[in-house]
Amino acid sequence: MSEVAILNHVPARTLSGGSILIIDDEAAIRESLETLLEFEGYAVDSAETGEQGLAKIGEHPFDLVLLDFALPDLNGLEVLAEIRERDPQLAVIVITAYGTVDNAVRVIQNGAANFIQKPWDNEKLLADVRAVMGRRHAEQENEQLKRALHKYSFDNIVGKSEPMLRVFDLVSQVAPSRSTVLIQGESGTGKELIAKALHGNSPRKNRPFVPVNTGSMPADLLESTLFGHVKGAFTSAVASKKGLFEVADGGTIFLDEIGTMGLETQSKILRVLQDRKFMHLGGIQEIQVDVRVIAATNVDLKTLVREGRFREDLFYRLNVITVDLPPLRNRPGDVPVLASHFLVKFATENGKQVRQISPEALRPIVDYGWPGNVRELENVIERAVVLSNGATIGMDLLPDNIVGRGSKGNIFEHRPDASLFEIVEDCERRIILDMLEKCSWNQTDAAERFRVPLSTLNQKIKRLNIEIRKKSREAVN
Repeated sequence: MSEVAILNHVPARTLSGGSILIIDDEAAIRESLETLLEFEGYAVDSAETGEQGLAKIGEHPFDLVLLDFALPDLNGLEVLAEIRERDPQLAVIVITAYGTVDNAVRVIQNGAANFIQKPWDNEKLLADVRAVMGRRHAEQENEQLKRALHKYSFDNIVGKSEPMLRVFDLVSQVAPSRSTVLIQGESGTGKELIAKALHGNSPRKNRPFVPVNTGSMPADLLESTLFGHVKGAFTSAVASKKGLFEVADGGTIFLDEIGTMGLETQSKILRVLQDRKFMHLGGIQEIQVDVRVIAATNVDLKTLVREGRFREDLFYRLNVITVDLPPLRNRPGDVPVLASHFLVKFATENGKQVRQISPEALRPIVDYGWPGNVRELENVIERAVVLSNGATIGMDLLPDNIVGRGSKGNIFEHRPDASLFEIVEDCERRIILDMLEKCSWNQTDAAERFRVPLSTLNQKIKRLNIEIRKKSREAVN
């Protein structure tokens, strides 16, 4: 997992919003930006040359740098390169009067979070600053969590919500033991990741971790896979073969979707748990193994026991310690952190320059119900990153069912607790977005089609926080 270094101290004027350094040689620009940003709750410092700015970065940590491209001593690319060398995670937004596409591409390729041309729109600038600061704070919170759990390995498990903190605490307590663990949770919640964390923080971590999807195989093949067979045990058994319980000896075997396992196979799993012994299919010799069993299910095993489809004695053998994974809809505070994590992951894997999710796009991501849980969110962010051509993921890169386009975008389905005001606001936003797309984002044409003054439409766009895709911005991205 790509992480950022947590800041150990902050400037003297730190406010709740975060700290920003302005590097610009024009005093009027610096004063204007300081007034605008301090009013928003940010702690602001400034420098008039590149060397002065770099000196201040060396003295105090900042969350964001607003960097003029044309400075009297160094150009923006030189300052940007030095910042990247000193702190690769420090966000930089470049501001310049020389707003060519070439400059935009160059600064973004060299690590800038965004590129804004003078004269700028204050609301647009503030929206970009909020997006960068939001991502920075999410990364820092995630790093704080990992530092709090520094002696444990929770690779690729991201979360800061109370339900996930309880899971982390339980895993850290249970991992060193030999006890069997049952992980319960909906599909896509990360049950295998938790199983790997249990194994990776146990004394068995240097021995095999063997995952088995028990629901993907017919009964005969599953038994052969788990317990092995001798030559001639069945028609296609032309040679003897070890089973996965032998492969996992000394380590951990993870039995996923155990609720789908047949009763006969269940009885053999029960014997392994009781006696740590089994026989190959067609064999007569008992084999002793030392294997920790971790099982997972996305169905209620107690219901299967009542229905006679799961052995009660096996259930109690498996259910020594239970880890309940919450669905993503029950921990919405983790969604921005997960989205940021997946964005970094897939941008790195695909060699993309995308660095942030726009505030407009993040809102439906957080509001969506995520029936497919973390796996669905991961797929959505991967798709957006692969299809992106710039530094920002916008609404246009999200599937219709997430942003509410088409029949699947039903606010009642994804936001059942929404107020009347929120429902009306969402519907209004979607109607305006649809019209803007039909008019190729020409606001004058959209206003004419709506039969309202352009000023009225602009006021609604601003109130609903709709991000307008202008030609100049598309060129930058």
